[in-house]
Amino acid sequence: MQRLCQVFEVHRSSYRAWRDRPTGFKPEELRLQALVKAAHKVSNGSAGARTVATIVTQSGTPLSRYRAGRRMKLLGLESTQMPSHKYKKAEQPHVDIPNLLDREFDVQQPNTAWSGDITYIWTGARWAYLAVVLDLFARKPVGWALSLSPDTALVKKALTMAYESREEPEGVLFHSDQGCQYTSLGFRQLLWRYRMEQSLSRRGNCWDNAPTERFFRSLKTEWIPETGYQNFPAAKQSISDYIIGYYSQVRPHQSNGGLPPNAAEQNYWNAQMTVAKST
Repeated sequence: MQRLCQVFEVHRSSYRAWRDRPTGFKPEELRLQALVKAAHKVSNGSAGARTVATIVTQSGTPLSRYRAGRRMKLLGLESTQMPSHKYKKAEQPHVDIPNLLDREFDVQQPNTAWSGDITYIWTGARWAYLAVVLDLFARKPVGWALSLSPDTALVKKALTMAYESREEPEGVLFHSDQGCQYTSLGFRQLLWRYRMEQSLSRRGNCWDNAPTERFFRSLKTEWIPETGYQNFPAAKQSISDYIIGYYSQVRPHQSNGGLPPNAAEQNYWNAQMTVAKST
């Protein structure tokens, strides 16, 4: 051993100190880990390092968030809370498109004015993004798409679904906020191909797109779990069930006189057929 210490230029006293060091956790360390585990458990798994450190400190054992974080990592503990979401700022100039809708949300017939927007949803390990297209006549979702990227392809997919499901209507006014996805060249070209006219909200004014914002609020408060979904497929299936089933077929809507969107639209078409027969 003396020869090895000489070869690696290690003092024999250092080697002996390394050899004789304690191999297990000290009682104080075990106690601290138990406190961290208990604080995480009492929060039902929602506490992060900062909260765990505060709980342990308040119980009489000083603990910093960094020491708490290291012990949580050692114990395999993670917070179940969703991380905060941050939108990326647009890097392209804004196109000059007026607010043609001008908050005239009460339209007289289907396929007159549609509105679109994007929201974010937690899917277990990362955020997913939901783009929706509403027909403002009955507040009916006619197109939607879910993706892990909030890009132009997402909003184009939602618009294409709406266009095809509504049998390719012409002259629809499409309204949205000033998000870079909706002002991109690719999306504007798709609107031109579908013979739609574009309208944009004023900058920073969410009330200009209130029906779509209200739809997202209903979706998140009525349907999506507080901690989000476990994975992307579960989110896609649940949101489809809400849009196609509960929201469109069952949920009463104040703007429809208490009728769900599907029933409100059916009443309109029945009235049109009655008028046509009478004439």
